[in-house]
Parts: sequence; structure tokens; C-alpha cells
Amino acid sequence: MHLASFLFYLNLAALVKYASGEDWCYTGCAHTPSHWGDIAGAFCSEKRQSPIDIVSSLVKTNHSLGSFTFLNFGSQQAVKSVINNGHTVKFMLAPDEVEVSGGGLNGTYSTIQFHFHWGNAEHLEGSEHEVDGKRYPMEMHIVSLKKGLTVQEATADSEGIAVLGFFLNATEDGPASEPWSALTSYLTNVTGAEVAVNNTFSIGDLIGDVNLTKFYRYMGSLTTPDCNEAVVWTVFQEPINIHKTLIQQFPTKTKLSNVYRPTQNLNNRQVFASPATSLPPSPEWCYHGHCDFTPSHWHLLPHSKCGGERQSPVNIEKKSVVVDERLKSFTFTKFDDKHAIEYIINTGHAVKCTLKQDAAVEISGGGLKHVYSTLQFHFHWGSGDSDGSEHTVDSHRYPMEMHIVSKRKDLTLDEAVKTHDGLAVLGFFIEPTDETKSSGGSEHHETGTTGSSSSEMDTWKKLTHYLSSITNISSKAEVTEEISIDDLLGSVNRNAFYRYNGSLTTPQCNEAVVWTVFKESVKVDKNLMMMFPAQAGYQKVFRPTQPLHSRKIYSSSSAPGATTSIIVLLLSPCLVALLYNP
Repeated sequence: MHLASFLFYLNLAALVKYASGEDWCYTGCAHTPSHWGDIAGAFCSEKRQSPIDIVSSLVKTNHSLGSFTFLNFGSQQAVKSVINNGHTVKFMLAPDEVEVSGGGLNGTYSTIQFHFHWGNAEHLEGSEHEVDGKRYPMEMHIVSLKKGLTVQEATADSEGIAVLGFFLNATEDGPASEPWSALTSYLTNVTGAEVAVNNTFSIGDLIGDVNLTKFYRYMGSLTTPDCNEAVVWTVFQEPINIHKTLIQQFPTKTKLSNVYRPTQNLNNRQVFASPATSLPPSPEWCYHGHCDFTPSHWHLLPHSKCGGERQSPVNIEKKSVVVDERLKSFTFTKFDDKHAIEYIINTGHAVKCTLKQDAAVEISGGGLKHVYSTLQFHFHWGSGDSDGSEHTVDSHRYPMEMHIVSKRKDLTLDEAVKTHDGLAVLGFFIEPTDETKSSGGSEHHETGTTGSSSSEMDTWKKLTHYLSSITNISSKAEVTEEISIDDLLGSVNRNAFYRYNGSLTTPQCNEAVVWTVFKESVKVDKNLMMMFPAQAGYQKVFRPTQPLHSRKIYSSSSAPGATTSIIVLLLSPCLVALLYNP
């Protein structure tokens, strides 16, 4: 035997030891699955365990989960031997011959074996994973180690093992599959004896015509002791259909029944799906009466945090605000970039402008403890005769509100929404310019509210020009005009603001936001403001204010706004003249 082959089988024996020790069982011994955590050195009671129930309504699509590359999955010479180890039937592969990569895996993995889990001959429900509570008759696991690692190294690496899981579904249609008939001919109740396989089927023959672009992905563990949390799991959505009589041969010939571990708690892990995977539509939410989940029912949505005690928006009572001297000036990086916006989209809930991934627009300072990368900004509004800001000041609601959303630069977006300060949102009230404000409209509730120059209004005209191109929900338009965030905000005093800890204001309402609400409003031509509800096709897209509970709202200790400062400077010569000319 070649040295490489010898070392391979030595490693394989080690993995067999990990998964087939004699001190555990599925039934009939002291260490059944509910007691696997008591096994010395085992990880079976930890928080990243497998299998799980995949709840499809909670699965998120991950566009980085592309196509797999399978090397020698079609080779009938790759399957070398089979063994009944007393827990399952395991087929061993030739060393360094079969590989898998792609599919979002971090590197290439060497495939070493595949094995099965099943129920009993009467009740054919024995898969380990479930989908929406459904257990399939069987499940096949194709096990691969990260290339270059020993078994010991792989089991100690959080991504050291890649397992491909295939559900097996029982059918009574047509003749029995030849590859599966060949495989089941090797089934035996003799344990511990390794039997050679005579090159009659390949892994590809067994998989058949399953669509390999449709799969789920999550981080988990081995499903047998020591339950090492080292597995990148891929569970394919489409089952392999084989004849019922072939499935029945697994418990009948091996004398092993119900060889599967019950599903384990997900413990805040996220299950992802490849782009090709069909997922059920998420429950529809809305702001008012045309769906089941209006704001008062958002807390009932799957995975919702909307019933928490750190929710947004809130009413800002100025008399209760606490001045915080630590809330100094912000640093706005590339807010002046006129080419940072990639596209504008009608989401069905708001109009959102998404920034280019390489735009490098950032915020820091202002009492923030991290640097934040700006992702997008969007708008909330009311209707033609009512205001629609989300935050209120002394119970006064402004006509519109603009939210600039940024995530911590050191976190992924998935990590950020799970972290208490993972997101930073800048909120700016919007109201009409003095020239276009109708009588009875919104009053200025903050001193130092500034007007807008003609150049600033030109920028808003450029932005609202795109609204006619996104009148349909989910429609978007590439932004080619020169529009910067600085131009939209104009001369608003960005040193005067409120600060509190809160949440996203739309489901799932993650309590991950450091909120900054600026005191001065942005002034926009009323006719341009009215284009948002008119062109988007919906009105009153704001969440009602939420209880503050025990939270405090803080205020910067900034000097008066720019306009006030200018007035003081203009008045100074007059004051001097009065002093010296009594």
C-alpha cells in the first residue's frame, strides 16, 4: 500500500472512532442522544449542534452561494469499501480522488466517505434534518475534510468538515434504480467487517438528477459523538427519489432501526439558501390596513424583535433630554461624493437610495464609538394633508423624515443587526421651504432652522426626477446625475442633535441602532416633497412612536445653528455702535 493511502486510511479510522465509539447508541444504552452531552470530551450539549429543523420562512437567500464543483463524483472506481459499524452503513472512498469546492465553501474539501440515517421498516421517517417539521424517510451524508488537514485538525477547525446532506424520498413508481439496487446488495447485519465494493456505482449515479444548485447552508456539528462543531452543512432542497422497497432494505438487512439524532436548537444561528432555492414568500407587513401585519401586529412576525423594550421611533420630549458633553462633532467622509449613489428603488414601503459598495462613504465621531460605513438612505412620509416623520419632538410630527443608514465597518451586515451598536442611523426631519409652505402647515419647532439655497433645491429636483421611473414596486433606476448627501442636507447644523439607543423602524425591528436625530430640519420645496407619495403610489409610511421605557435621550451641547451665528455676527457692529454712541 502506498504511504499516502496508508495515512488516508489511518485518518479515516480516526474519524470512524469519532463517530462510532461503543459508549453511545440511539436506543438501548445509557448514552442515548439525550445523554450524549454526558460523554467525556464530547461537545453534544454545545450551541452549534446538528441536525436542525430548517424553517423555510426564516431562511435568508445568500447570493454568494453559487454552483459547486464536484471532482470524480461520477467515478465508479472511487467507492472502495463498505462497513456496518453498528450505528450506520458507511461507504469509504479512494483517498485523494473525490473533491468538492465552490458552493460558498471556503476552499477545497477531500471527500472520504458517505453514510446513511433511516427509521424503521414500518415507519419510513428517519432523516436527521427536517424541513418545516417534515422528516424524510432517509438521509445520505457525504463527508469531506478540508484539503490538507488531518481528521484531528479538521475536527478542531470551525470549517474543517463539509457535509452534503441529501434527503431520500420513497416512491412506488417505476422499477428500482440500478445504482441503488447495487448499493443495497452490500447491506449486511454483520458489524465491523469491511467489505470491498466492486465498482458498480458512483456518487453521481446515486444522486441522479437532483438539482444541485438548490440548497440550504448553516454552520453546525457532526451528528454523532463527539458532535464536534466543525461542520459546514449543505442540505439539498430536492430529495433523491428511490423505490420504497430499497429504503426498507436498510433497516431490514442491517438490523438497525431509527438511526438518527433528533433535531437540535438553532440557538440564533441563521440558515441561508442558495439563490436558486425556492423559498416561501415572507409574511407581508404594511403600515396600514391592507395586510394582516400592521404595526400593532409586527411583533407576531417570524423572528420579529418588534415587541422589545428598545424600539424606535420615539417621541423626543425636550424637557427630559439630558445634555451630554461627549457628543462632539461628526466626521463625514465622502458625504460630498456626487457619484456615490448606485441606484434608487421603490421597495413598496419606502423610496431607498443605495450607495455603491466601493463608495467608502463613512461616519465617525459624534459620540459614536466606531467607524460606520454608509449603506443607504431612505424616506418616510405622510399624505397630502398629514405629516409623516417617524420621530416626533414634543409630540409634533414633521412632514417627512430621511434616514441615513450605516453599519459598523468592522462587522458584516448580518453581525451588525445582531449587535447593540451595530448600526448607526442619522435622522433628518424634512419640511417645506418658507416660500412653498402653505398656511397651517408645519411650524418650525427648533430655533435656527435654515432655508435652502437654489443649488440645494436643484439637487432635490435631480433626486425626485427619478421617482417617475420607479412607480412600480421593486422597480429601480440607476442614478447617473451628480447628487451627494451633502447637497441634499444643505446647510443644516449637524452639530445639534439628539442621541438614543433604539431599533430599526421596520420588521424585524432589530434593536441594533445608535440613533442620531438632528434638531434642524432640511428645507425642501413642498411640490418636490409631494412627489414621494404621488409617484411611489402609497402614503403614511411611518411607524408610530414606541414607548421609551427606561431609556434616556441625550442632546449635544452644540453652539446655536449656523443661521443664528450669522445673525449674531451681523448684529455685533450695531451693538458696538450702541455701546460707544449712547
